[in-house]
Amino acid sequence: MFSKVYSAATFGIDAYLVEVETNCERNLPSFTIVGLPDNAVKESRERVTAAIKNSNFTFPLKKITVNLAPADIKKEGSSFDLPLAIGILSSIEIVKNTHLESTIILGELSLDGTLRPIKGALPIAVEAKKSGKTKLLLPSDSTKEASIVDGIEVYGFKTLSEVVDFLNDEYKAEPEKSDIDSIFSNVNSYHLDFSDVKGQGNVKRALEIAAAGGHNILMIGPPGSGKTMLAKRFPSILPPLTFEEALETTKIHSVAGILSKEIALITERPFRSPHHTISDAALIGGGTFPRPGEVSFAHHGVLFLDELPEFKKNVLEVMRQPLEDYKVIISRSKMSLEFPANFMLAAAMNPCPCGFFTDPHKECTCGSGQIHKYMAKISGPLLDRIDIHIEVPAVKYKDLSDESKGESSRFIRERVVDSRRIQTERFKEIPYIHNNADMGSKEVREYCRLSSAGADLLKMAMNKLGLSARAYDRILKVSRTIADLENCENILPAHVSEAIQYRSLDRELWKH
Repeated sequence: MFSKVYSAATFGIDAYLVEVETNCERNLPSFTIVGLPDNAVKESRERVTAAIKNSNFTFPLKKITVNLAPADIKKEGSSFDLPLAIGILSSIEIVKNTHLESTIILGELSLDGTLRPIKGALPIAVEAKKSGKTKLLLPSDSTKEASIVDGIEVYGFKTLSEVVDFLNDEYKAEPEKSDIDSIFSNVNSYHLDFSDVKGQGNVKRALEIAAAGGHNILMIGPPGSGKTMLAKRFPSILPPLTFEEALETTKIHSVAGILSKEIALITERPFRSPHHTISDAALIGGGTFPRPGEVSFAHHGVLFLDELPEFKKNVLEVMRQPLEDYKVIISRSKMSLEFPANFMLAAAMNPCPCGFFTDPHKECTCGSGQIHKYMAKISGPLLDRIDIHIEVPAVKYKDLSDESKGESSRFIRERVVDSRRIQTERFKEIPYIHNNADMGSKEVREYCRLSSAGADLLKMAMNKLGLSARAYDRILKVSRTIADLENCENILPAHVSEAIQYRSLDRELWKH
């Protein structure tokens, strides 16, 4: 007997349908899976056999051939266990085929027939709806994220027996529902707030500008000056995620299998802070069957690299593509996958190996050669992709002992949102630009025109600091953002002057 069950698999952050075709015929008993299965799929033969028997169903002593179509794409993971079991039981008429045409089935089986959660339930639900399927059957621990998608009924089950009874209309199950409005009601409920930070008004201002224009930022200062504390509060002043952004971010976490079963949708901007010992594959993504890296997990959020010069040089250099293109393309001999990586980079570093080069109160013990070698770990092209460089001085005692609270993140975020609204209106006819940091040279020339006084000021700074052409564009972009924060249509010399101050590492102090 022949049966067909529909399942699905992920490719990048999207999904595609997989037809699980099962043929049972009288011959010497065997169980073969074809269609480019990886080792995890091949091993499912043992899991499926044991699960069917331990669920008190008859396992057919026949020649069983299963084809996973399309056969030219490699299938990986354990989520094909359940459709394989249903396919076999359908081929021997234990399961009715009434609902199989309109249903997608996924799940990993334990040997006793219980179901384990799977990866990628959200993109699979999106694809199921797109393909015209009406039902999605999953392990109960994987239904939260899938239920976000309207227009498809998502059912969760705990055992193989429950799925069989449901398909045979002998078990009544209610589809999982998610209330989007309720989920988004807690957006921006951060427990970390800028009001906790003592002093550092200039750094808070720089972070506000970075948030308003989507600019990358580098903080340079001695140990204990609060760089990490400020970075952790950075997401609290970013605009709330839109539903489309939340969906795309959740897809990435779902595909990687790092989404909690209690979370239906990621509603807060991600904050990722990998250790400096991370490999380039872990940062960018990779593996035999490529999976996302930290730059993709930070999509629509913040990637914080603390102790920037301590990262391996090759690790930092591979970030140049996602910083420019907002995506990562991972190529293998038989496939090429694309993962989104539109993140804001926030980095922190000491000014020298001992950390006290710029500290007025503590003596630096590093020689000029050591400082030069330390700074040379960060390449010029990478620094040019960071719009704002800001010095973070040690906090003074009078600021530490001040009992008054600083400005709350909520008020800063309101100014940021207003600035972003101006930028959205400005770039509404350009689909690939969403904020000032996204502007290319063409848009910079059009939207960042300077008065003669502003142009003279920038020319003098360029000549004196020896800035590159890319740094010139960065200053103009930051100037545009400062003007937007003040709701000013034209870029004034004061805006240019402030933007020039945010190129600390271009000063002579750091070049010699």
